[in-house]
Amino acid sequence: MNLDQQLSSYDYFLPPNLIAQNPVSPRDSSRLLVVKSEGKIDHSIFCNLPDFLLPGDLLVLNDTRVIPARLYGKKSTGAQVEVLLVEETTNNCWLALVKPGKRFSIGSEILFGDSSLLKATVVGKDKSTGGRFLQFQINESQSFWEILDQVGNIPFPPYVTESQANPQQYQTIYAEKQGAIAAPTAGLHFTQKLLTELQQRQINIATVTLHVGIGTFRPVEVENILTHEMHQEWIEINQNTIDAIKATKEKGRKVIAVGTTVVRTLEGAYKHQQKLAPFSGKTDLFIYPGYEFKVIDGLITNFHLPKSSLLMLVSALIGRKRLMSIYQEAIEEKYRFYSFGDGMFIMPNQNIES
Repeated sequence: MNLDQQLSSYDYFLPPNLIAQNPVSPRDSSRLLVVKSEGKIDHSIFCNLPDFLLPGDLLVLNDTRVIPARLYGKKSTGAQVEVLLVEETTNNCWLALVKPGKRFSIGSEILFGDSSLLKATVVGKDKSTGGRFLQFQINESQSFWEILDQVGNIPFPPYVTESQANPQQYQTIYAEKQGAIAAPTAGLHFTQKLLTELQQRQINIATVTLHVGIGTFRPVEVENILTHEMHQEWIEINQNTIDAIKATKEKGRKVIAVGTTVVRTLEGAYKHQQKLAPFSGKTDLFIYPGYEFKVIDGLITNFHLPKSSLLMLVSALIGRKRLMSIYQEAIEEKYRFYSFGDGMFIMPNQNIES
């Protein structure tokens, strides 16, 4: 097992004060660390992103929308419980992470909302996540989504503990298709002004969908990362985006993924079909050093947690040693880390170093 395959190789110390608790305003005033192909690093501002792209380049965005997936409820006994919806499995039946787990025995009923707007029954357990399957009973006068908007909360990440952000600040401005339980955070830096400027400079935009679930942020817990199993997440890539990618490559321009979720969508769809084609389904693609990218040329991303699968994905693009060195420079320069933090642009044509 080489160093790239060892979980401990992806560890680093982050001073707690560098964990961003609130987003900056405007969104594109966050800092941007630019990793250039010749190995140099530029320290810039996100609104300057167009300066690092060329006409004909393609940015691919994830248009998923975060749902109010965190619910606080109670049992008929009055015991308080907390639920994080993960994904819908069948009609109004959801896999959910729950706490405290001992209060979620099969057959238990949970009530949500001040007037018990929503009721769920525990119908099963999930071994892979430790979660529960909850069957929701819906008042016929309202849809599940309408009720969820009333009783649910947008789930900020667990390391965001002192935030004054409002829920809309944890959505990208182009969020459209609801289904994620966490934001595709690389996209949080974009403003409408920035998107307009990109288009004016003939930098093209396309979208895919990956509903961010526990597969994205579930910790890697095995020292040999080759034995890590990713949880499946739902992805969709349509014909328009496929056509845009093909046209970009035919012209010799670059496909830039905005976020690791876009990387997993594009590369996952390719893996399933061994070609660039529309796809709708699930992926459990785990990308780590040694992976050969088939679709993307560059990446815009945030700074990720130690020992995370996201850190391994980015390492596959530019090399683990180089990435960890860049992270140390970002720490020394006091970049803001994680979901509400600053961004990094890994430009195309990187020479991967071990």
